[in-house]
Amino acid sequence: MNLPNVLTMSRIVMIPVFVIVFYLPFDWRFMVSAAIFALAGATDWLDGYLARKLNQSTPFGAFLDPVADKLMVAVALTLLVEEHHSISLTLPAMIIIGREIVISALREWMAEMGKRASVAVSYIGKIKTTAQMVSIIMLLAFPLGTIGAQFGKLLLYIAAILTLWSMILYLKAAWGQMFPEEGSK
Repeated sequence: MNLPNVLTMSRIVMIPVFVIVFYLPFDWRFMVSAAIFALAGATDWLDGYLARKLNQSTPFGAFLDPVADKLMVAVALTLLVEEHHSISLTLPAMIIIGREIVISALREWMAEMGKRASVAVSYIGKIKTTAQMVSIIMLLAFPLGTIGAQFGKLLLYIAAILTLWSMILYLKAAWGQMFPEEGSK
């Protein structure tokens, strides 16, 4: 067990704390939930940086890091949708969560075929992740209707558009494996 893996595991441990704080009957719960989510986002960046810098990348970390990220984002989006009962939050949340499921399945399938590198994380995916993380922090921290929440919602829509775009790129990269031409197997 190394420091990058401990940081990755800490994100998973933060999820129940995040949910409990989100449902506390206090006005400060949203700001503290946003801070916990921001801390999780910071550990995501830090564990990757340390794994590369200290040459401590492990197969376990490579597996767990995207799982921890997807769990935290899915839980946060689900809480926001439930809290606000808003189709304007539900639609981009559905797109983001649905894409994560599709791409995770695609990556697993491509790995089984020995072609995982063809569906590696793209630059668009990194921009999408940044927009998504900042939007969730803002939507957690600011009440709907405020300028902060409106900016967060705008970023969530940008993240959803980038999500669809990156999914299309991943599917395009895998298309030849998913539908090989006859005789070229």
